[in-house]
Amino acid sequence: MRVHVLQHVPFEALGSIDAWLAARDARVSWTRIYESAALPALAEFDLLIVLGGPMSVHDGELHPWLADEEALIGEAVRAGKAVLGICLGAQLIASSLGAAVHRGTHKEIGFFAIEAVASTDAKAFRFPDSVEVFHWHGETFALPDGAVLLAKSTACAHQAFQFGPRAIALQFHLETTAASAALMLEHCADELIPGPFIQSAEAIRARPAARYAQINALMGEVLDYLVRP
Repeated sequence: MRVHVLQHVPFEALGSIDAWLAARDARVSWTRIYESAALPALAEFDLLIVLGGPMSVHDGELHPWLADEEALIGEAVRAGKAVLGICLGAQLIASSLGAAVHRGTHKEIGFFAIEAVASTDAKAFRFPDSVEVFHWHGETFALPDGAVLLAKSTACAHQAFQFGPRAIALQFHLETTAASAALMLEHCADELIPGPFIQSAEAIRARPAARYAQINALMGEVLDYLVRP
């Protein structure tokens, strides 16, 4: 399996996905945008993973590479490639499919529950009825035409969607480990302002290892679904 990763900042990496890839002897290539914006050809990968970052899909003037990255993502999704977008990555999938990305009603930072949304598509991925996951986002996405809504939360109506058989967009982070959460807290601490859906650094650090294990296992289920035969 050939996997290409689009990484926007050094402190938002693969987290638990590293172990999933290693267990499958995946051949992993990278576009580390902060070093080089060179993108692969569509034929060079089987799975595209688009990670998060503090920038917005609307920051094209500051980050000219966003247009080319979004074009590649849209091309991959429409070609039926397996594509996973996380946070900014999810918003880039939505934007590439013509859906709006905008500021959310609430910023979500910390561990909050999402709820599965019932779908008439029996083949769509199914989340647990309710599960507490890790969030760090201020923007959200409209649902692209033809997409299947997979999850919602009290703070955000659109938490995850699927487009076609092999593209999933996650507004939240299932790949987060205690170590990667610590990096987010180190680099983005200025975002921890009082709010109804913003936890303190202390509350985030206090989450037990079992909580990370649960979301990491769910991340593995999503990935297994995307690369199924």
